[in-house]
Amino acid sequence: MVKETNPSNVVRFEHVSKKYGSFRALDDVSLEIDEGEIVGFLGPNGAGKTTAMRILAGFFAPSGGKVWIRGIDLSKEPQKAKKSLGYLPEAVKLYPDMRVSEFLHYVAKLKDVPPAGRRAHVQEKMVLCGLTDVGHRLIGRLSKGYRQRVGIAQALIGDPHVLILDEPTSGLDPKQIADIRGLIRTLGKDRAVILSTHILPEVSMVCSRVVMINQGKVLASGTVKELESCLKDRREISVRVKGKDHRQAAIKLLQGLPGIEALRMKEEPGEEMRFVFETTQDEDLRARITQLFVQQNIPLVEIQRVELTLEDIFLHLLHEGRFAWKGPS
Repeated sequence: MVKETNPSNVVRFEHVSKKYGSFRALDDVSLEIDEGEIVGFLGPNGAGKTTAMRILAGFFAPSGGKVWIRGIDLSKEPQKAKKSLGYLPEAVKLYPDMRVSEFLHYVAKLKDVPPAGRRAHVQEKMVLCGLTDVGHRLIGRLSKGYRQRVGIAQALIGDPHVLILDEPTSGLDPKQIADIRGLIRTLGKDRAVILSTHILPEVSMVCSRVVMINQGKVLASGTVKELESCLKDRREISVRVKGKDHRQAAIKLLQGLPGIEALRMKEEPGEEMRFVFETTQDEDLRARITQLFVQQNIPLVEIQRVELTLEDIFLHLLHEGRFAWKGPS
């Protein structure tokens, strides 16, 4: 049962689907995003991320379901709903023959920013995005990184309540990436930010919640810690050994333990080797492994549990094809 639309939800998808002929790009997607959330969309190519973002931006209508923006039905009042949106597409189209400040003033006019405060409004966005030194330059003569900044600045014009960013750090150098990530965190304090990126560490560093999409469906939704809890029955352990002549003895010992899966060996510098494996055992095997290695005179340098990365979590859930924690009901 779908609960009533809650005006506190800045964005709400209700059973949204999108079909192209017999192909379903989105399949019965329902999700909510609140003010102050930075939500990362993750999924393989063709999963439905861009389709979801374009539907939210009003580029095309869903085949079924409803989209609400600040309590406004996007299909019934599109102009009113879109006033709350700022959108940076993956391939942002800019006017190469316009100067940066000229273009942003033009966008501000289109978004009905009041003339009296327009100059100050544009200047604020240029400062936020690091564009003050290039405001007089033609957009077509800017580097890709600066053009991306211009794209983010235009999305911020009008102070939207919902900011949609598709690959916002694409083409930026490391310092610019760090600056934009910091900016996104700042912007997410008083609005909803939806972020699509292929850089998984970026999601962990910036987003407060992750929505994993595959084959048009929401595979999982939650914080990184909540998603990790979906795999609490699966652990990865790393064992580092000194002396490559102990390789076969170490492998035989580890293979003989119950619940050991996907055992693999990695060469380390010098005379060290590292064995990594997964286990679904309730028992923490580290103490038993330590005892057995000591008994067999195998020099144990280090044994530790490996924390699952966002990539590990995603690949496990994708492989298992199961739906994980979806947030509070």
